[in-house]
Amino acid sequence: CFLSLQKREISNFDYLMYLNTLAGRSYNDYMQYPVFPWVLADYHSETLNLTNPHTFRDLSKPMGAQTLERKHKFIQRFNEVEKTEDLSAQCHYCTHYSSAIIVASYLVRMEPFTQTFCSLQGGSFDVADRMFHSVKSTWESASRDNMSDVRELIPEFFYLPEFLTNANHFELGCMQDGTVLGDVQLPPWADGDPHKFILLHRQALESDYVSAHLHCWIDLIFGHKQHGSAAVEAVNTYHPYFYGDKTDFNNIKDPLIKSTILGFISNFGQIPKQV
Repeated sequence: CFLSLQKREISNFDYLMYLNTLAGRSYNDYMQYPVFPWVLADYHSETLNLTNPHTFRDLSKPMGAQTLERKHKFIQRFNEVEKTEDLSAQCHYCTHYSSAIIVASYLVRMEPFTQTFCSLQGGSFDVADRMFHSVKSTWESASRDNMSDVRELIPEFFYLPEFLTNANHFELGCMQDGTVLGDVQLPPWADGDPHKFILLHRQALESDYVSAHLHCWIDLIFGHKQHGSAAVEAVNTYHPYFYGDKTDFNNIKDPLIKSTILGFISNFGQIPKQV
């Protein structure tokens, strides 16, 4: 299948969906929803230049290592685990790049995801400033600004313009700066048009640059840099509870501990099966 990808016999989108399926990811499970990469780093230009390498995100690095400063902070966190603590909990990230709440937050303007999001939030929408309201600010949070945010994307970013509009006129709240939440704010190069955003974003996914570097991201998410020494070197280790297939629930006798771990996985996500 990878040979077919190199020959451009299948699209990058189809290949990623194929890998997600192999790894046990499914639209039917918010906790193991298909995961797709951020492919762009330019959400400020008036026009999108897909021939410029600087337009793109570094696909060889996880979201936590997109800037040197942030990468060093996560390495410091990894190294500062007290020797008296259980070293199995040593990790770079205590949050995950894909979870039920991340999926529902992206799709909150569409049912049934609206009700799912509210249910996960205890029955109501989140504080407006924390809601998904801008592609640019979400990229900046996940790649640079927020040490608790390393989220990736979902497939809908590459084919479904409807999730970017508040067609149902939900009252999503008002941000501290007075902005009333409605449609998702798009990059200047999209000209305020969700269809144009999806078109250009899909073109970016299928671009020569992404085709040449996508295997690096696949190694991080689905491949040999998922765990172990290769993951440590790549600044790509997550809390051990996220590695669900490596947790032997049969040996956990305490029902409180078991339910705590299951709740942790439910809330914060799970690493895909290695393929």
